[in-house]
Amino acid sequence: MAHKITLIPGDGTGPEITEVAAKVVEATGVKIDWEIAHAGIDIMEKEGTPLPQSTLDSIAKNKVALKGPITTPIGTGFRSVNVAIRKELDLYSCLRPCKTYAGVKSKYNNIDLVVVRENTEDLYAGVEYPEDSEESKKIIEISKNKIREHSAISIKPISEFGTERIIRFAFDYAVKHSRRKVTAVAKANIMKCTDGLFFRTAQKVAKEYEGKIEYEERLIDNMCMQLVQKPELYDVIALPNLYGDILSDLCAGLVGGLGVAPGANFGNDIAVFEAVHGSAPKYKGQNKVNPTAVILSAKLMLEHIGEGGAAFRLEKAVSSVIAEKKRVTYDLGGVAGTREMGQAIIEKLKQ
Repeated sequence: MAHKITLIPGDGTGPEITEVAAKVVEATGVKIDWEIAHAGIDIMEKEGTPLPQSTLDSIAKNKVALKGPITTPIGTGFRSVNVAIRKELDLYSCLRPCKTYAGVKSKYNNIDLVVVRENTEDLYAGVEYPEDSEESKKIIEISKNKIREHSAISIKPISEFGTERIIRFAFDYAVKHSRRKVTAVAKANIMKCTDGLFFRTAQKVAKEYEGKIEYEERLIDNMCMQLVQKPELYDVIALPNLYGDILSDLCAGLVGGLGVAPGANFGNDIAVFEAVHGSAPKYKGQNKVNPTAVILSAKLMLEHIGEGGAAFRLEKAVSSVIAEKKRVTYDLGGVAGTREMGQAIIEKLKQ
């Protein structure tokens, strides 16, 4: 029986990438019944919202979605659709593996890191007040002059509930995938209440895994330096929302860039798979961008739906095409287009 999966093409270069990724998934032999749903700038022009309720309903019904990149306006316009999907469906865990592949230009070798990012709290919760609003004035008053007048204010919520489930996800992932260590990362020496709670809660959860998985803590600034100097010391890294977003890009840089950085978002019974990179609208329709990150996200999806053999063969095919460097996109040192690289991967799968 076919797996019913929601496919969200996205906007910018998203539709052309997801089309290729869907064909590659089908080439594994796994039967997929795609249900197309839309989100992003293109659908906003038609329906007045970048995230129609019908799209959320499709994901909630099918429990699994593969999503293309979606544009997030900077400074103005609607809030991130990616963040909205995670919040609406309580996809509290963002999984971002970062792995080196032969043929991808990088200063490092043999990196195999997994970033586990909390998705629903922290500064990304969207609790913000403009300068001179009644809310910001009240907060400034309560702060007793610790905050300057006319400041815009964002509030950073970190809860024991949210922290416990993300840390438990990180440890359970480590156990399931035979990982050796979980490193919790925050800035508890300065933000003693919020980040302090993150560390204290992580320590409680870690005790349940003693003897199975090693646990340690790092401050976020030190962790950035550690990853640049000696990334081989780390394995699974668990972080609050904002730090996780930043550090996952750093880790992607270690392995050659966002073009090879897959991602997944998990709730209790729903999972959405997407690349870490954005929609690159300036390349829209040019058949130019690297489809690897979305294809590797689809590999994570195949693992999730119980198609581990297909997932293994898919990653092997991607790795082989990249290593040969004959039919890869410009960022990987080749001249192939998006579709041509996808076709090369399909041919490897059929060999």
